[in-house]
Amino acid sequence: MARVSATPIAAAGLVGGYAVARWTRKRPLGGAVLAVAGAAAAEQWRRQAGGVAAGALTAAYVAAFAGSHPLAKKVGAWPAVFSVAGAVAVASWAVADRRAS
Repeated sequence: MARVSATPIAAAGLVGGYAVARWTRKRPLGGAVLAVAGAAAAEQWRRQAGGVAAGALTAAYVAAFAGSHPLAKKVGAWPAVFSVAGAVAVASWAVADRRAS
């Protein structure tokens, strides 16, 4: 079975969580998508880069989610979500995925 990189999982969790919450109008459902993807990414980060790196990347994932809210007030919801998803993806690749290549 092929291993899926944590980078797209984390980015998809942020984008998908927002999309699900917006389109279903059920924020808890979007939060569930965000949490499941975050947990999957964290486990992959732990395997690829160790516990300390996984903790830091998980904190970045949570901070990105939180930071998207005030950013959305300045640039709009979708641009904010894509921006923070991109930032987490870059961090994930730099810390975990680059090492695994």
